[in-house]
Amino acid sequence: MRPVDLNCDMGESFGIYKYGADQEMMPLITSANIACGFHAGDASIMRETVALAKAYGVRVGAHIGLPDKSGFGRRYMEMSPKEVYEISLYQLGALEAFLRAEDMEMAHVKLHGALYMMAAEDKKISDAFVQAVHAFQPSLQVYTLPGSQTAASAARMGLRVVNEYFADRPYPSGKVKMFGWTLGEIGSPAAISARVAAMLENPAYADIGTVCVHSDTPGAPTIMGAIRDQVTQHA
Repeated sequence: MRPVDLNCDMGESFGIYKYGADQEMMPLITSANIACGFHAGDASIMRETVALAKAYGVRVGAHIGLPDKSGFGRRYMEMSPKEVYEISLYQLGALEAFLRAEDMEMAHVKLHGALYMMAAEDKKISDAFVQAVHAFQPSLQVYTLPGSQTAASAARMGLRVVNEYFADRPYPSGKVKMFGWTLGEIGSPAAISARVAAMLENPAYADIGTVCVHSDTPGAPTIMGAIRDQVTQHA
């Protein structure tokens, strides 16, 4: 089985609201996507999450979302390409400040929730996002769905695309179901890890470079632990 990056969306608490199993997930992953204060996160949480990633030697990326904390960035919003460019650049800069304070470098960028799917489906949105990344730091990797508009935009602009597979989301008819899924649809940790292992051994999925488990999925640490065991056992 080929090696693969294991990523997790993190830093999504804010104020008095605690969200996600960040402390338990960080030792299990290789890349952390840290919320930048729009869909979730705040200055204190960003600082703490960056420091936690540093303690475990985990790569850090910006997790960019819509300005929608009450909807956790999962509600579709009308956004112009100009607005997408600006909110992307803003969030990149916010996370960079905390990384610089810890003498760390940003490694990648990944959109969140509704904005992730909007960019995947809309060339104008994906172009605006990728233009912001390119203007900020063209060496950043872009995590996204294989075959998406985001992947195409990043490739056109010379950015490195890392195709992503969501271990804790179902794929009915081969397309990821990002919202409205049930635990029954994704299965047990053992079933999920077996599915990921089979995918990584299948040449048809050779373009998958990273596997995601969300920190707020029920049982996320157990799921990621099972996947990590499969990957390391057969590496």
